Amino acid sequence: MISFGLRLAVAGGREAVVRLVTIAAAVALGVGLLLATLAGINAVNAQSARYAWLNTGVAPGQSSATRDPLEWLLRGDYFAGQTIGRLDVAATGPDSPVPPGIPHLPGPGEFYASPALSTLLHSTPAAQLADRFPGHQIGTIGPAALPAPNSLIIVIGHTRGELSQLPDTRKVTSIATVAPSDCANCMVGTRAAGMDLILGVVTGALLFPLLIFIGAATRLSATRREQRFAAMRLLGATPRQISVISAVESTTAAVAGTAVGFALFFLFRHPLAAIPFTGEPFYPGDLSLGVVDVLLVALGVPAAAALAARIALRRVRISPLGVTRRVTPRPPRAYRLIPLVLGLGELAYFVVGRRPTSSLGQVAVFLPGFLVMMAGLVVAGPWLTMVGSRVLARRSSRPATLIAARRLADNPQAGFRAISGLVLALFVTSVAVGVISTIVANRGIHSGGAASTRMTQQFWPDGIVPGAADSGPDAVSADLRSTPGVQSVLVVRKNPAYSGQRGPDQPLPGLISCADLARTPALGHCAAGAAVAAVWPDVAGGGRAQTAARLLQSAPLSAEQLRQLPILSILVDTDGARSTIERARTILEGAYPGSQRPPATDDDVSSDSTRALTGWQQLANVVILASLPIAGCSLAVSVAGGLSERKRPFSLLRLSGVPVRVLRRVVALESAVPLLVAAVVAIGAGFLAAQLFLRAQMDYTLRPPGPAYYLIVLAGIAASLGIIAGTLPLLERITGPETARNE
Repeated sequence: MISFGLRLAVAGGREAVVRLVTIAAAVALGVGLLLATLAGINAVNAQSARYAWLNTGVAPGQSSATRDPLEWLLRGDYFAGQTIGRLDVAATGPDSPVPPGIPHLPGPGEFYASPALSTLLHSTPAAQLADRFPGHQIGTIGPAALPAPNSLIIVIGHTRGELSQLPDTRKVTSIATVAPSDCANCMVGTRAAGMDLILGVVTGALLFPLLIFIGAATRLSATRREQRFAAMRLLGATPRQISVISAVESTTAAVAGTAVGFALFFLFRHPLAAIPFTGEPFYPGDLSLGVVDVLLVALGVPAAAALAARIALRRVRISPLGVTRRVTPRPPRAYRLIPLVLGLGELAYFVVGRRPTSSLGQVAVFLPGFLVMMAGLVVAGPWLTMVGSRVLARRSSRPATLIAARRLADNPQAGFRAISGLVLALFVTSVAVGVISTIVANRGIHSGGAASTRMTQQFWPDGIVPGAADSGPDAVSADLRSTPGVQSVLVVRKNPAYSGQRGPDQPLPGLISCADLARTPALGHCAAGAAVAAVWPDVAGGGRAQTAARLLQSAPLSAEQLRQLPILSILVDTDGARSTIERARTILEGAYPGSQRPPATDDDVSSDSTRALTGWQQLANVVILASLPIAGCSLAVSVAGGLSERKRPFSLLRLSGVPVRVLRRVVALESAVPLLVAAVVAIGAGFLAAQLFLRAQMDYTLRPPGPAYYLIVLAGIAASLGIIAGTLPLLERITGPETARNE
């Protein structure tokens, strides 16, 4: 029976081959997406594991402790909006532990750099970057220690005496090997569990339209296949044999599609690895598949296709006459709205109720709500289609409108089935864009002004004693002012009268020279006769506006007394050019090598979160760009399949005198009415779900998405209507008089 089923699968000529190719293409898309998601989860975990060694000193290590500890100082740095990981080490003996990625510890005056940082060091003027790092490069850091191909990491060697004098230096006896996702105290790295959740949600969001697409492709020529199988039953075929034949036909296409899906995954693995979903790209090798992943997809997808075929042809297995006993199905009832309401209620409960504090607990309560809403849209779709058809029938004034409305009311399940994939795509798109655009609006970076041009070197809260720098603060200020593009330099010193308390009568923590302030009048001015003014360490703290009319508090100190106080911060106003900012940063780092906080602009500090937000936006783009075309393909297959199955009734209508243009209006209305009604409901439900999630999880209010979202939605709906219009020319070819003859 298997060989007979294989011959029968292509016995229908070009129509059968087209059906098999369409099913295989749908399965290939689904398999490729599923493999990419499974590999993405593996890549996130692999990337997280390579962050482990950077948490040495705060995370437990699994290697045996050595007798000679390693002096360890890990700090951050910035360059052109990128974060640099700087590790200063000093060996205390021959058995000091060695970080991964390097053959041995660097000696004093030596350093290892990652490949990306090595490229920057050789392509950037030394005054902007290389002068920050003492010594010379002796090698590159291997991939085992680099979370991503573009990671900027440097390991610098020192003598034991040099490093022990710097604050925050630790003595470690082993290198951490516990990934940040398994470490409660880790400060560096990505939380793999969170990214796994995001990728899982994206997979679920995209698989729903894909499953509908596969189902629509499987139902191509379903009526003719049922009639063929029913005839075989009348000739004596058993239900078991019919099941085998139908399963072979669908499984053949599924196996071919699965093979193509694997090929697509390996073909696009390198471009996929370059997308920084976590804020950093992956190594292509990280996008790997385990044996379980391969078996799950290679065996599970064809098995699911065979099961779908068995379910689709259940009427033929019951009776060979089952295909002739077709009656109008019962109209859907309003209770179909219950799953949709339950999903909304589940999300709404946590706006006022207590939500779990753990990540896994939040996944357990929020993810089911979204999935129930997606299932609820599919369940409620036929009822919404029926309501729309009845409204259309009451307002119809033309034959085409009445025929379309009556047909939709007769079988709203079939009418909604064609556009169900697009409805889910619009819901997923609305949720993704609503949530991510709101997060970006609340956490994103609004570059411009002082956030982009003012660099601050912080020594808060204790300050640094004047003269601690090799050349002294005055010489540092002079070097900065002589740098092209630097507009002003302000030194803020610690206020001895500040008690750490906040109140209307409490002095501010910082002091600034009125002479220096006069060089930057935009920040405010001192009272007449005052030599010293009280300010916040960033001068414009407290959220006050920076204007020349702003009068600063006076402090009862002289300029000479001010010079003896510890330095809290140094503010450098620049012209905003990258070269100016990096030269000033290099000067400050060379003058104050023991500072744990690198000089930075507000944009620098927010660079990590900006990259993460960019990754989330790219995930939203993936959802949009993948789900809408998949849904459009599903719509095209469903409409074309519906025309093929109804060509005899349409032919009879043409013979009775109905013009082709009327039949075209019927087909267009049958698809457009449920599409527009369900699209409005899906978009509204998506925004409502996004608002409930944002309010419950982050206490944010939904921000309306930008014009790009509405253009994408309109383009998607217009493309769907175009797909419907593209199938209309088939009517004239398939509804000729020869189709209406009795056989």
